[in-house]
Amino acid sequence: MEVIHKIGRRKTAVARVYVSEGKGNITINKKDFNVYFPTATLQYKVKQPFALTGNDENYDVKVNVYGGGSTGQAEAIRLALSRALCEIDAEHRLVLKPEGLLTRDPRMVERKKFGQKKARKKFQFSKR
Repeated sequence: MEVIHKIGRRKTAVARVYVSEGKGNITINKKDFNVYFPTATLQYKVKQPFALTGNDENYDVKVNVYGGGSTGQAEAIRLALSRALCEIDAEHRLVLKPEGLLTRDPRMVERKKFGQKKARKKFQFSKR
């Protein structure tokens, strides 16, 4: 099996994932997976596609991720891994699709409008 390259996005985070056969090592931005994502929630999000398809220790993953915050980055990696697993075996799609792991979350930050305090919040109007 050659290296499979896929891209995942979430908010402003972009993750490039390179999947190859191996022992289950995950490297993110040249750091160990447990160092880059110290919380259990984020680790679960990243490993979710492997757990659902039963490929926990079959593939080595190298990730380049930038932009956004830690949650956005973890979800971008999850989308890219799901896409890569679908390319490896089309049967994985039947497991990942109902869980919503193949859908790109389109929600982005709404821009601030002029004459307002924030995107939707207005300046306080006071009558004297």
